[in-house]
Amino acid sequence: MLNTQPNSAEILDWPTIPVAQVYGRLTRVNGLLLEAVGCQLGMGDRCNIECRDGRLVEAEVVGFNKETLCLMPIEHTSGLMPGSRVMPVAEQAQIPVGSALLGRVIDGLGQPLDHLGKLNNTQTVTPSNRTINPLQRKPIREPLDVGIRAINALLPIGRGQRLGLFAGSGVGKSVLLGMMTRFTEADVVVVALIGERGREVREFIEESLGEEGRRRAVVIAAPADTTPLMRLRGMRLSHHIAAAFRDQGKQVLLLVDSLTRFAQAQREIALSLGEPPATKGYPPSAFAQLPSLVELAGNGKHPTGTLTAFYTVLTEGDDQQDPIADSARAILDGHIVLSRKLAEQGHFPAIDIASSVSRLAKQVSTRQVISWGHTFKQLNSRYNDVRELLPLGGYQAGHDTQMDLAVSAYPKMAEFLQQEIEQKSELTQSLNELEQLINLIKADQ
Repeated sequence: MLNTQPNSAEILDWPTIPVAQVYGRLTRVNGLLLEAVGCQLGMGDRCNIECRDGRLVEAEVVGFNKETLCLMPIEHTSGLMPGSRVMPVAEQAQIPVGSALLGRVIDGLGQPLDHLGKLNNTQTVTPSNRTINPLQRKPIREPLDVGIRAINALLPIGRGQRLGLFAGSGVGKSVLLGMMTRFTEADVVVVALIGERGREVREFIEESLGEEGRRRAVVIAAPADTTPLMRLRGMRLSHHIAAAFRDQGKQVLLLVDSLTRFAQAQREIALSLGEPPATKGYPPSAFAQLPSLVELAGNGKHPTGTLTAFYTVLTEGDDQQDPIADSARAILDGHIVLSRKLAEQGHFPAIDIASSVSRLAKQVSTRQVISWGHTFKQLNSRYNDVRELLPLGGYQAGHDTQMDLAVSAYPKMAEFLQQEIEQKSELTQSLNELEQLINLIKADQ
C-alpha cells in the first residue's frame, strides 16, 4: 500500500495559502447614509468602500437594521456603485500625540493640512471615551490669566474650568478667542475649528494666532464643507490631543469654535438614521453627545496637569434660549455672553457683564475681589435700568442716590470694560485697575 501522506519536508515546500478576506456589498445610498450587507461589524467600527475607479472611501458604522449596516462616510462620496465592495478595517483608529504636533495644522483624521510634511516623532494612541472618576479629578484652585481685563477682574476663571462664549454671528467670538489664544498663560494651546467657514481657518492661524502663538499651538480644522462624521471626529480628536498633553503634566488651553456646529453635525447623522427630531429639529442624541464631549475636558488625575476649555456657542437670532445654548449653559462651569448691542456701539470686547457668570469665581479669587465685582455689577445693572430713559430726559437726578452714582460712574466703567485687540491686561494689573476704579467711584459718592 502506497503512503500518500507527505513528509515534513514536503509540507514546508507547500505554498502559503492567504487568509480569505471577508467583505460585504453596498446595497443602498440614501443621502448621507450608506447601507451594506455581508459584514460582521459593530458600532463605531471602520471599513473601506471601493469606488468605481479603485479609490477607497473610509466609513464608520453608525447604526444597523437587522443584517443591514448603516454607514457614514468620512469624505464626500463619488463613484460608488450598487454592489461596491465593503472591506472591514481590522485595526482601530489611532490619534497622534506628542510635542511634534506643536505648530501643525491637521484635519479630523490627524492628517497634516499645512504642507509641512508628515508628522514625525509623534506617538499614536487609541482614543478612549472612558470618563474620569469624578473623585480623582484635580480640584480647581488656581486662577487663570486670560489677558482680558473684563474677564480677569469680574469673571475670574480657574485652571481646569470649562466655559462657553455665547453670541450671535458677527459679534466678535473669533476675535476674542484669538486674543485669549495669544494672551493666556498656557504651555499648549489646542484650537478646534469645527464647522466654520473655510477662509476663517487661515485667517485665524495667520492673524489671531500669529507666529509666536502658533509655535505652542495645535490646530484641528474640519470646516463646514466636510462631512458630518469628519466634524465629529475633528472635535473628539481635539479633546483627546488636549487630554494627552494634560496627562503629561502640561498647562493646556482648549479653544473650540464651535460647540453648536458639533451638535448640528450630530443632528445630520441622527436624522439620516431616522431618529425623530425633538426640540427645534434637534434629536435627543444631539443633546446626549454634549455632556460626554465636555467631560473629556477639565482637570484629570495628574497632580500638575490642567485642561481649561472655552467653547463658542452660536445663539441664532441672539436667542439665549436656543436649545443648544440652554443645554450647554447647564453643563459648563460658566458662560460669557457677548452682546450685539454693545458691539454695534463700538464697545469691544462686547461682554455683557450682567448676563455672564463664572461659577468658580469664589474658589479662585479673594473675598475682596468678589466684593469689588459685586459693586461693579450692581452699578452696571442700575445704569441699564435707566439707559433708555436718559436720551429722552425721562430720568431726573436727585431721587435715587444709588442710581445717580451709577449714571455718573458709567463712563469710567465702560472704559474699564473695553480693551484693544493687541492690548494685554495681566491678572494683577486687572485687579489693581478694578480696585482703583471702585475707590474712585466711592470717592465721588
